[in-house]
Amino acid sequence: MDLAAASKLDDEIANALRLVIDPELGYNIVDLGLIYEVVAEEGGIVTIVMTTTTKGCPATSYLKEGARDAAWSVPGVEFVDVRLTYETPWHPGMMTDAAKDHLGMTDGGGW
Repeated sequence: MDLAAASKLDDEIANALRLVIDPELGYNIVDLGLIYEVVAEEGGIVTIVMTTTTKGCPATSYLKEGARDAAWSVPGVEFVDVRLTYETPWHPGMMTDAAKDHLGMTDGGGW
């Protein structure tokens, strides 16, 4: 897989991940800042590094499975490995402006 094809696949996967909605916040996991990295490698092998808003989040399994299934729905993806991390810990400043607006949040001078 050349660099352009891998980049295109990464973008398609990121778009598919926007279909995964955090059940507690009601917004997609990409714009919430829960997806840290998406890497597509030769043979359609995809690694997703993600987090949750807190350790012990009750929706952790749901979110990981949703990310895996969303990535698998993209043509060309053959295997998906979803890795959970809390390094760097998530904070509201990681959300897009659209997600903050949806949740009625302002940064109050900084996170």
